[in-house]
Amino acid sequence: MDWDVYCRVVDNHGDLGVSWRLSADLAARGERVRLWVDDASALAWMAPHGAPGVSVHPWPDASGSAAAEPADVVIAAFGCELPRPVLAGMAAAGRAPVWINLEYLSAESYVERSHRLPSLQSTGPAAGLTQWFFYPGYSDATGGLLREPDLTVRQRTFDRSAWLESAGIALIGRERIVSLFCYAPQPSFGALLRTLEADDVAVPTLLLAAPGAATELLREHLGLGLARGRLRGVAMPWLSQVDHDHLLWASDLNVVRGEDSWIRAQWAGRPFLWQAYAQHDEAHAAKVDAFMDRFLSDAPADLAIALRALSAGWNGLRAGPLGLPPAGPWQAHCQRWRDALVRQPDLTTQLVGFAAARR
Repeated sequence: MDWDVYCRVVDNHGDLGVSWRLSADLAARGERVRLWVDDASALAWMAPHGAPGVSVHPWPDASGSAAAEPADVVIAAFGCELPRPVLAGMAAAGRAPVWINLEYLSAESYVERSHRLPSLQSTGPAAGLTQWFFYPGYSDATGGLLREPDLTVRQRTFDRSAWLESAGIALIGRERIVSLFCYAPQPSFGALLRTLEADDVAVPTLLLAAPGAATELLREHLGLGLARGRLRGVAMPWLSQVDHDHLLWASDLNVVRGEDSWIRAQWAGRPFLWQAYAQHDEAHAAKVDAFMDRFLSDAPADLAIALRALSAGWNGLRAGPLGLPPAGPWQAHCQRWRDALVRQPDLTTQLVGFAAARR
């Protein structure tokens, strides 16, 4: 089928990151994709080589610079509002496209209730069309998670030492690797560094910081030399999505944010610490709690207590020091979590099946 994926970049890279991964995955399975985006600049480092079967187009303006004819399937990523000319073109098409509102990922209970619900448009340029709500998620009652068909094979054949060398990262002795990707402000950043520095693990820590907030915070706490005690930092460049996956696979602990890096950290099967996008009145607390409830449902009690406290502290939902659980049980639990998710149908497979059934 032909697909139109519409994405508006709000204030971070996650929206485009998810939209690009979806577009590339669809095309790799034989679909044809046009990605419409209002700011494609991040693709220069996110996907420097593009992807066969995906064409990138500027956001249609109000004068009607959209495609003359809509695709078989139209996806509004994260509920972005489509331009009026696009909606009018969809309504006037001889065969209406399958219009899907692809929502944000959440483990909250409303996701299962709302997944695949229709919304008939009664007014405006899209009057008469049906919009379908599609929710990624963690159960068979949701749309699943983005996962390329070859992901597990690529992970099994990944050479950590070779990738670190290719990235110019040289370990000193038995350093553990912690990747850092966070939002600002992050008041608990210093507490995390103190925990890593004072941890019982008798090895130093190499901190690989993403550009932006993580690197700025690391410089603030460690100084321009990015070193303090048993901590050593490296300011990383922006990585392609492929190399960002490799970074997560190579690290012993991944500190991630938002949606795209959060999902990829779960596929990595390594210990991770997730920072949700903060909302006013701590509305993000429900999202954090819902995920921890699901993620820790079968975890050992002591590990669950430790990870709940760590997650709440990192997300600004409780005060106090940040404690890390023992690496072995944490790693084992993350591996079991990933293996359980792999057994569920992935998001792209479900989207293709859903759209085909409604064509």
